Amino acid sequence: MSISIKELTPGFVGEVSGIDITQPLTPPQAAELEAGMDRYAVLVYHNQPFTDDQQKAFSLNFGALENTAGGNVTKAAERRLDFQMADVSNLGPDHKPLARDDRRRLFNLGNQLWHSDSSFRAIPAKFSLLSGRIVVDAGGNTEFADMRAAYDALDDRTKAEIEDLVCEHSLIYSRGALGFTELSDEEKQMFKPVRQRLVRTHPVTGRKSLYLSSHIGTIIGWPMPEARAFIRDLTEHAVQSRFTYSHKWKQYDLVMWDNRTTMHRVRRFDETKVRDMRRTTVAGDSVTVQQMAA
Repeated sequence: MSISIKELTPGFVGEVSGIDITQPLTPPQAAELEAGMDRYAVLVYHNQPFTDDQQKAFSLNFGALENTAGGNVTKAAERRLDFQMADVSNLGPDHKPLARDDRRRLFNLGNQLWHSDSSFRAIPAKFSLLSGRIVVDAGGNTEFADMRAAYDALDDRTKAEIEDLVCEHSLIYSRGALGFTELSDEEKQMFKPVRQRLVRTHPVTGRKSLYLSSHIGTIIGWPMPEARAFIRDLTEHAVQSRFTYSHKWKQYDLVMWDNRTTMHRVRRFDETKVRDMRRTTVAGDSVTVQQMAA
């Protein structure tokens, strides 16, 4: 059976069938799936009961894995998963839901804001691959926004205005927006802002896209209030329903997306229920702008 990609959302989301991605891929299969990512930006796979090692092996077809250290307030002794797996569940090491006032849970509520994974790193991420090991019946959808289509829909004046703008990104900004401001000196250093272009060009297709995220705190050279108001306007434009897709999870779904051309967020769910979601992240290979003291 050959690989098939069914279009779920025109030019944005594809549903893959005809392949078991828990097993090793041939180079032509990996190339075909990467070409699908270049075309769509989000690919959905059903019934893929991964182990962590199988998920990492599949992810390595598309590049080196990002080390998740530095992207959370979870201490080493509190981790359920190794450093190549991002734990975006609501669970502690005992596999039980975190308490409502647990610091780790409060920090992770930032995932409900529109963002791009690892835009807070000097070299931002390429792909994210999220595996639904245990899913909830209600809520918990993951929504995606097509930042290429959002860019294309801008008027020429706005495109010219934003072409060379550079933004500061940090987890300090996204978590601060929710009132999570009590950070240790070590965490403040770990979350030190980095700079990213506001407009990115895809290295294969040449398409331009907005590079937005809740991690943005300001635009270099702009007064912060003006910058934040402008970024809010661009975000409201980019997440209109005509640019978005909402994924309703089934157990063992794997959803893969391109962080260079999308934003995403998780929706609320009953956090007394177990929701076990495990992400691998394919590292990027270049900066979007030369880093300076941000």
